[in-house]
Parts: sequence; C-alpha cells; structure tokens
Amino acid sequence: LPSWFAVHPVSMNNSNHLVNSDNVGYASYLFEQEKNKGMLPGEGSFVAAFASSNLGDVSPNTRGPFCANTGESCDNPQSYCPVGGAAMCMAKGPGNDMFESTRIIGQNIYLKAKELYEKASQEVTGPVSSAHQWVNMSNVSVELNATHTVKTCKPALGHSFAAGTIDGVGAFNFTQGSVEGDPFWDQIRDQVLGEPSNETKACHKPKPILFSTGEMTWPHPWHPDIVDVQIAAIGSLAILAVPGEFTTMSGRRLREAVKNEFNSHGTKGMNVVIAGLCNVYTHYITTYEEYQVQRYEAASTIYGPHTLSAYIQLYRGLAKAIALNATEELPRGPEPPLFSVTNLTLLPSLSAENAPANKNFGDVLEEVGQEYREGEVAEVTFVGANPRNSAENATEHNFLTVEKYSNISSSWRVVLNDASWDTRFYWSKGSRGQSNVTIEWHIPAGAEPGVYRLRYFGHYKKRVNLLHTITVPFEGSSSAFQITAL
Repeated sequence: LPSWFAVHPVSMNNSNHLVNSDNVGYASYLFEQEKNKGMLPGEGSFVAAFASSNLGDVSPNTRGPFCANTGESCDNPQSYCPVGGAAMCMAKGPGNDMFESTRIIGQNIYLKAKELYEKASQEVTGPVSSAHQWVNMSNVSVELNATHTVKTCKPALGHSFAAGTIDGVGAFNFTQGSVEGDPFWDQIRDQVLGEPSNETKACHKPKPILFSTGEMTWPHPWHPDIVDVQIAAIGSLAILAVPGEFTTMSGRRLREAVKNEFNSHGTKGMNVVIAGLCNVYTHYITTYEEYQVQRYEAASTIYGPHTLSAYIQLYRGLAKAIALNATEELPRGPEPPLFSVTNLTLLPSLSAENAPANKNFGDVLEEVGQEYREGEVAEVTFVGANPRNSAENATEHNFLTVEKYSNISSSWRVVLNDASWDTRFYWSKGSRGQSNVTIEWHIPAGAEPGVYRLRYFGHYKKRVNLLHTITVPFEGSSSAFQITAL
C-alpha cells in the first residue's frame, strides 16, 4: 500500500537524539500493526509505505512558531524573536512534547490513509510505462510565453538557507527573508570558498548567494548539474518522480500542467501524484513568487527563480511521450558523472571497552521495579557498550526486546522490540572506555497484565593485543516484573 502525504516528517525536532522514524513512520507502523496482527514491526506480508509528496513548505507543527525563551509568537517574515533573535524561534506540534506530537500527526495520517484504503472503488488497470531523462538543470531554456525565454542557473544557496526553518533553526545571525547579503559573511565566504561569479549572482537575483555551490568542485562538485526527471505511469495513475521538495503551490502547478498535457494528447482522466525526493536530491523548488520573498525554501531553490518553470516544461515533455507512446524517442540527455566512493569517514574508530570492576557487559546496574501499571515507565540500566559495534557487525539485530512470560508454555515470548514505539534505548558514554545503556518501556493503555522482562543485546570491543581488537556479542536481562490492571 503506497500513500503520498505532503507533510514534513519533522514532528520530532532537532533536540531529539534517538534514532527513530517520524510522523509518517508512525503512520506506517500503525497500519502495519493492524494488518500484521501479532507480528513485530518489520514482520508480516503487509507493507504500508508512506512516501513524501510536495511537502516543501508543509509543517506538521500546527501550533506555529514560538520563542523558546519567552513563549511569544514569532510568526513574522524573519521568524525573529525580540530576545535571542531567530535562533529562539521554534514551531510547536499539537502535543505537549515532540513524542506526543509525532503520535497525533502520525495517527491523523494513518486514519486518513485507512479511510481511503477502505473506501477505494477504482481499480488501477492498464499499461505500465515510464519516461526518464537526464537534464542539465544549470542550463535549461524555458519558454514562458511566445516572447519571453528565461534560463536556469548554476546551483547556489542563499543567505536564508543558513537561517533554517521554524522547524529547525540555523545558527549565528542569519534570518529568513534575506534579500540582501551580509558583508561579514560574504567576506568570509570570498576568502574561504571564493566569490560567486557576476553571472551567477545576476542569474539568482533577488537571492543573495551564500554558497555558490555550482562553482565549487573540490573534492567533488558540491551540487549536481545533471538531474533525473521521471514519470512512471500505471494505467490511469501517473507518478511524478521529482528530485527535491516542491512547495504546495509548486506541486499544484506541476500536477495541473502534467494533467493538461495528458488531456491534450488524448489521455483523459489521469490521476497525477507527486513522489518527492526521488533519484537525486536538489533541495527545494518554490514558485517564482515565493522565490522573490527568499524564505528558507526559496533560498534553497538552487537553480534560480525559474527552477519550477523548467521542471514543468520537462515533465510536460515526459507526459507527452507517455501519452503518444513515444518514450523510446525521448533523448536520454547528458550522462551524470561517476565519482569514485572512498572509504573516507569522519567517524572516530572504535577502541577497546571496559566493564566496571567486578561487573560484566550486560550486567544490571539499576534494576526495574517489581510492579507497574499502564501509563508508567519500566526502566533498567545495564553495563553497556557503544551501539555502533552492533550496527557494524550484525545485519539483523535488535538492541532490545520486551518479553512476556507464558504460564502455558513456561517460556518467554517477544512482544516488543527496538522498532516498537513504546520502547526507548539510551546509550550514555562514560570515561575509561565504560558506558551505560538504559532501556525504557512506556507502558501503554490496554497493556496486557502479566509477567514481563526487558532484555538488552549488544557487542563490545575487546583488546586481544596492542594492535588488534575483536567484537564480542553479549546480552543482559532485567528481573521479571508484574504489570497489574488499573
């Protein structure tokens, strides 16, 4: 089941240090848990894919932006707070915290998808076809009308790009809506990265260029010139695979143009869907009007003010080829360059680890309570190790499980794992190669009474000699505890 929703998965804000999915991931989780009854996340035959659409300017944080330090609204063109500036401006979701907001938005998405799924009456039948082209987006001539032709630009990011958004602010003194450069930052850029050419500056107006990425090539080009455009058609469904984040209005214009193109060539009644962030990532695509205001999305529209017009022209060409059954005649376009992938990494190498004196890896440091009720948090802390060891040495690995005891079989059954939404795994790095792992189970309403335990699965680095370490698996378990009915 594929579903396309135009909403940013940023209900979890940038203060989150857990590795987890966001609102659309929670929607997928809910749908799959319903359809794969009794299965753990990732198990079962039903797959619910919640994909991105034209989400460029759509925030799930429905209460809007507020100053984190004073609580007043910062819903202004510069997203600016009187005290602390733009760095204090952060949007809030509908919940009391980001976890609750993720659940609320995710559940809303799931419920709408479920409603559409259950009411679906039109079967998609017919031929399957695809049209794909490479295009040099740095140099597309766009015919706006009979008398006006414009061009796209070499890639560049504007000053407002560095401001970030109300869902994740940037740093320093950058603000959204900047249509003039900052002499201080421009001077630093010129000295460190080089000044943008006059041609690129003129092409991107009114965007003041912060990074002229299309003119930066070391060690590889900083942004792509050669980009994919693609339409996949299944009967009356046309999926536009777009290489970036189209805004709401950009998406509307693109869908309408493609639908009209199909109609004009005799293919009536096509359902046109935008699948965002496909094939290659090229940041955002705003309308020409949105581009003039230069908020974050416009400053991140890297091929200049006519980027959307260029894509509309290109996707109309793909739609025409599909409608006329002439995809074989489409020129492939310029081949993208191939870059050798090196083993360069910025991650520090993992060194040998130690357990505290008289302790082993996986031993319990802080035990669970004996009894819990729904709404409470069962928590245990273990002698732990860096979770990267496990990630790098096990293809199928759970960091944790919640297990329930069965009196009938006198055995433990796994009921939750690390992908379950009610479990959390925290790694805390200590000194002298020691670290702790805390596992939490946020016991939901309706949890089945019974006897449970929390288990931890990890790997640690053991020094064999001066130059050599090996990775050793281990596990730990909490004591059994009781969940009682309210």
